[in-house]
Amino acid sequence: MNVFRLTGDLSHLAAIIILLLKIWKTRSCAGISGKSQILFALVFTTRYLDLLTSYISLYNTFMKIVYIGCAYATVYLIYMKFKATYDGNHDTFRAEFLVVPVGGLSFLVNHDFSPLEILWTFSIYLESVAILPQLFMISKTGEAETITTHYLFFLGLYRALYLINWIWRFYFEGFFDLIAIVAGVVQTILYCDFFYLYVTK
Repeated sequence: MNVFRLTGDLSHLAAIIILLLKIWKTRSCAGISGKSQILFALVFTTRYLDLLTSYISLYNTFMKIVYIGCAYATVYLIYMKFKATYDGNHDTFRAEFLVVPVGGLSFLVNHDFSPLEILWTFSIYLESVAILPQLFMISKTGEAETITTHYLFFLGLYRALYLINWIWRFYFEGFFDLIAIVAGVVQTILYCDFFYLYVTK
């Protein structure tokens, strides 16, 4: 594992922990898109089904379990524990407009037409657009709490570091995954506007 992938993983983990701590400490999920969090839970669930079939390393297994656990913990806090603070009136992005096309695309463009591979591909495609409900919510309200912007910053940093990781792996390991790279580029582009606002403000 190279340093870009490791720091990317740690940035991703930092984003998730920042969000969980924000909700828990303020006892509120105001400004957070529950729909984005459901999509991320779906991403991790469909991506890490290989936990049941293969073992890569202790680090790999640990991170997968942490991501899945944190994703569902976040959804629980938003829709159950602090449901009264959830702003459903502004979280109105139609998530099915993401899930259905992504599902169809994962059947059409994948590395291998097998259930686990299709679900892995689905997770890669879905992750690239899962943040859209959150970005839509911010654009609709015209504001975002500092903690929420830090969360988005670390998510964007994770994607940017993973792009560098793929370049590194191509040059030094001969590894090239077009599906992951294209989806990563799409996701990074979605964060660019947010990054500009984050840096300028």
